[in-house]
Amino acid sequence: MIHVTETAGKEILRLTDEKQVGDQGGLRLYVQGGGCAGMSYGMDVVDEATDKDRIFEVEGARVFVDPKSWLFLNGTTVDFKESLMGRGFVFENPNANGGCGCGTSFSIENSPAPAVSETEDCQGS
Repeated sequence: MIHVTETAGKEILRLTDEKQVGDQGGLRLYVQGGGCAGMSYGMDVVDEATDKDRIFEVEGARVFVDPKSWLFLNGTTVDFKESLMGRGFVFENPNANGGCGCGTSFSIENSPAPAVSETEDCQGS
């Protein structure tokens, strides 16, 4: 299961409303190869889930996860934080055994990383 905090749910609703995706839309969470720890989290607002997606809801916000990403994200808590240093989604992934300081890249022992679609470092460049 993916756990979405109330704060993250409100931000997801704001994003989906802004993109006008309608009642079937939501936030797609996925894992891709890259980042300084080997794998990185990705997100995209989409119009609808696919047939194979797992769908999670909190406070009306919908989150979609494809089967491949599910292997790495099962049990993850998604939160949204705002501070003087910035704002953004935060992932607490019990499957990760390593990561980088920025929180967007992680590693899992003895698991092959998904195919690399875009390589980026912790600064997002």
